[in-house]
Amino acid sequence: MKGAIEKCFKDVKLFPYWLDNPLAPQVERELIGQTSADLVIVGGGFTGLWAAVQAKELMPHLDVVVIEAGKVAYGASGRAGGIISTSVMHGLPNATRVFPKDLDVLEQFGHDNLDGFKATVARYGIDADLEWNGEMTVAVDAGHLEHLKQDFELHKQHGHNVVLLDAAQAQAQLGSPLYAGAMWSRDRSGIVHPAKMAWGLKEAALKLGVRLYEMSPLTKFEDCGATMLVHTQAGRIRTPRVLLGTGTAHVGIKDISRRVMQVRDHVLATQPLTAEQLDRIGWKNRQGVYDTRTQLNYYRLTKDNRIIFGGLVSYHFNGNNNPAADRDEATYHPLGKVFYQTFPQLHDVHFSHAWGGPIDYCSRGAVFARRYFNEKVVYVAGYTGFGVAGSRFGALMGLNILFDRKTPERSLDISTLGPSWIPPEPFRWAGAKITFHAFDGADSEGGWKRMWISGIKKLGFPM
Repeated sequence: MKGAIEKCFKDVKLFPYWLDNPLAPQVERELIGQTSADLVIVGGGFTGLWAAVQAKELMPHLDVVVIEAGKVAYGASGRAGGIISTSVMHGLPNATRVFPKDLDVLEQFGHDNLDGFKATVARYGIDADLEWNGEMTVAVDAGHLEHLKQDFELHKQHGHNVVLLDAAQAQAQLGSPLYAGAMWSRDRSGIVHPAKMAWGLKEAALKLGVRLYEMSPLTKFEDCGATMLVHTQAGRIRTPRVLLGTGTAHVGIKDISRRVMQVRDHVLATQPLTAEQLDRIGWKNRQGVYDTRTQLNYYRLTKDNRIIFGGLVSYHFNGNNNPAADRDEATYHPLGKVFYQTFPQLHDVHFSHAWGGPIDYCSRGAVFARRYFNEKVVYVAGYTGFGVAGSRFGALMGLNILFDRKTPERSLDISTLGPSWIPPEPFRWAGAKITFHAFDGADSEGGWKRMWISGIKKLGFPM
């Protein structure tokens, strides 16, 4: 099997498929020298770009500056799977766990957020290969069906257009022999090319008059009383307000690293499937898919019928953002093995790209906002893998706090409460290593692995 897996990686590029694109826009110039702005946004990923666009739409008079350490979309945003989910709280079960008393209003936020997402795409003519085909959760073991049914009932209770599929119906949607059943949520969810989405938001922000500087990493803050002085390696910006859309990047605020940790996700892209290969698995409705493994996998099709297949989460000491493992082809072989277990009929399909990317994991498993420097700085993050659409809501929540806008979420726990602390190193590294080892085999082996995961959940950490 090992030799067969290696053969399937023969021509692989260890680089994100989304970013390997001749349509990538020109890089904006670095910030050099001194300037001022009404609002500085740090980070050129989804949160930062959505914040820039929405700030100019809501308050056109604002002078808005965005600084990005590297290139727009080259962090988490250009490495995502690109599945769009309705919820702003990492799904209904997680919302029920974290904020049960606000469930109805959080659901409405999710609906409004997706409507705003669609409207923005249409308004600026963003071509991001969007398909609104819904999302499907597939049970890969008969023992998971009861949990799947509970999720289905919860979604029905809150008005979602969902159908529960038995094994035959699930396999008719997507032909994997592993499927014991599925739940298909058919509205307000779909798939997107994440890099093209980010590049479209970048173009929209520039047209609105946002000043964007790439290759301009934040080096430090200075609190000057009424204003902040934001330093980059070659420039400075004086501003009364800063929004941090920096994910897991270290920005010199210790409290952030106590509440968010970076885990590494891994993703494969296949070569484009021929019509005959695609017929072997069906997938006529092209839904985004999540499975019910403890070490879950997710997958979707691209416009040219590649399969994007993700999972295999890991952790590196101190949240290393550039681990050597990501540049080692062997890192991706276990994920390739799971791909062929899921779709054995695609034995002749090889991989074109493989990459790793950061996930901003927090204890509540969904976006939060934290205030710093007497509320002149607001940090927004914590999507825990569901930021493709949730980042629009997170950016707006951060702006509403910064400008003291009296909006509905301001009085709710989602806006006022942050996630709990995560233990520091080396306890973080040890705990993560044990947890991810427990993930591998927990479904089939049970025992101490299942007990460990249950214990972590009881401590309040989403698994």
